[in-house]
Amino acid sequence: MKFSASQIASLLNGTVEGNPDAAVSNLSKIEEGKPETLSFLGNPQYTPYVYETDASIVIVNKSLVLDKPVKSTCTLIRVEDAYSSFAQLLEIYNQVKNDKKGIEQPSYIAKTAKLGNDCYVAAFAYIGENVVLGNNAKIYPHAFIGDNTKVGDNTTIYAGAKVYSDCSIGSNCTLHAGSVIGADGFGFAPNSDNNYKKIPQIGNVLIEDHVEIGANTTVDRATLGSTIIRKGVKLDNLIQIGHNVEIGENTVVAASASIAGSTKVGKNCMIGGQAGIVGHLKIADGVKIAGQTGIGSNIKKEGEILQGSPAMPHLDFQRSFVIFRKLPQLAQKISELEKQLSVVNK
Repeated sequence: MKFSASQIASLLNGTVEGNPDAAVSNLSKIEEGKPETLSFLGNPQYTPYVYETDASIVIVNKSLVLDKPVKSTCTLIRVEDAYSSFAQLLEIYNQVKNDKKGIEQPSYIAKTAKLGNDCYVAAFAYIGENVVLGNNAKIYPHAFIGDNTKVGDNTTIYAGAKVYSDCSIGSNCTLHAGSVIGADGFGFAPNSDNNYKKIPQIGNVLIEDHVEIGANTTVDRATLGSTIIRKGVKLDNLIQIGHNVEIGENTVVAASASIAGSTKVGKNCMIGGQAGIVGHLKIADGVKIAGQTGIGSNIKKEGEILQGSPAMPHLDFQRSFVIFRKLPQLAQKISELEKQLSVVNK
C-alpha cells in the first residue's frame, strides 16, 4: 500500500515542502533511507543525514532551519513535533498491517463461545466454552483461550499465548507470543514425610484495559480471588508475576524481573530488569527500583528510588559502591598499617 506526501501531511496536519505526489510504501531510518520509504528527523544529532538521505519523504519539525537544499528526490513534511508525528504514523501503519478479520480454518471455537463484531481467529487457535471475545479482538495461531474467559474490545493475543480458564482480559490489551496468563500459582504445603502437597489454585487473573504483556511473560492465577494487573501496566518479556500479586495503574516492569506471591505494587512504579521482589510486601506509589535490585521489605515512602541487594536508597548504594570497588586497596593499606604497628610495639 502506498501513501503520498499530501495524504501523510493531511493525517499529521503538516505542510509539504517538495513533491506532494511523492509516494512511499515502507519506513526507514534517516541514515539508512531508501527510495519510496518514509523517515523522520527528531534528533538534531542526525540533521546532517537530511541532506543526503535517499528516503522519498522525511518528516521534520517546522522549526528546522536548513543550511542547504535537500536532494531533489526528497520531500519534506513539516510538523510541530516530528517524533510524536512519526509515532502517530507508526500506530496507523501497525493498525493497517494487523487489520485482520474472519475465522480461519482449521480452528476450534466452542458452540457456547460468543464473538463480537470483526473478530479474527487464526488457524489452529482454540476458543473454549463460554468464552466472550469483544469487538475487533484478534486471536493468532496456536493461541489458547480457556473456558469462561472474557477478552475485551480491540485486544490482540499473539501466536502461542495461553490464557487459562476463568480469566478476564480488558480492552485494548496486547498479549505477546508465548505469554501465559492464569497458570497455577506456586502453592505447595509441606508434609511430615518431607514431600509437598499441592494447594489447588482456584482463583483467576484479572487484567484491566490498555495492558501490554511481553513475550514469554507469565502471570499466575490466584489461590483464591484474583491476581490483578491494573489499567495501563506494561510488562516486558520473561517476567514472572506470582499468585495474588496486584500491580497498580501505569506501572512498568522491565525484562526478567520477578514479583513473588501476594505482593502489592503501587501505581506509576518503575521496576528495572532482573529485579526481584519477595512475597507479601507492599510497594508505595511511584517507587523506582533499579535493575538487579532485591526488595525484601515493605517500601512505604512514595517516589523512593532503590538499588542494590538488599535494596537501599540509590544514592547510598552508589556511595557504598565507590568504597566497595576500593576494598582491595583498603585491605592492603590496613595490612601495611598492621605491620607498622607491630614493629612499633616491639
